[in-house]
Amino acid sequence: MSQPSILFVCLGNICRSPLAEAALRRRAVEAGVAMTIDSAGTGDWHVGRPPDPRAQETAMRHGLDISSYRARQVTEADFHKFGHVFALDQQNLKDLRRIEPSRHIAEVRLLMDLVPGRKGTAVIDPYYGDEDDFEQAWADVDAAAQALVKRYLR
Repeated sequence: MSQPSILFVCLGNICRSPLAEAALRRRAVEAGVAMTIDSAGTGDWHVGRPPDPRAQETAMRHGLDISSYRARQVTEADFHKFGHVFALDQQNLKDLRRIEPSRHIAEVRLLMDLVPGRKGTAVIDPYYGDEDDFEQAWADVDAAAQALVKRYLR
């Protein structure tokens, strides 16, 4: 069986999706589960830039340095490269559905559908929020990361 490949997608790839990438990287290492993990945005505004400083601070509070991450825009090739493409909210899921090729290998779905009791909900977008919103986004993506690792430990 090939190792799981997972892509997290939010709007600009500077807040939620890099936090999700970091959370899953940590949980996978802790569990000894090999995975290919990346993140991207549906928009191109921040391509090449590091995560939002507040996202970096949030990750650092949890012992993770994401300062080397760089934003990128999701591409059609991602639907062929990754087995799972997880949108962090409904609008990004709609945007992914609009750009996905007719034939691809990726399972495209909402990330929080993996977390019991959270089906159909979004990871909070902390961009216009405060530290508490970034911590809530972290809690959401970390819960999903734990669910993903559990899925592959079976």
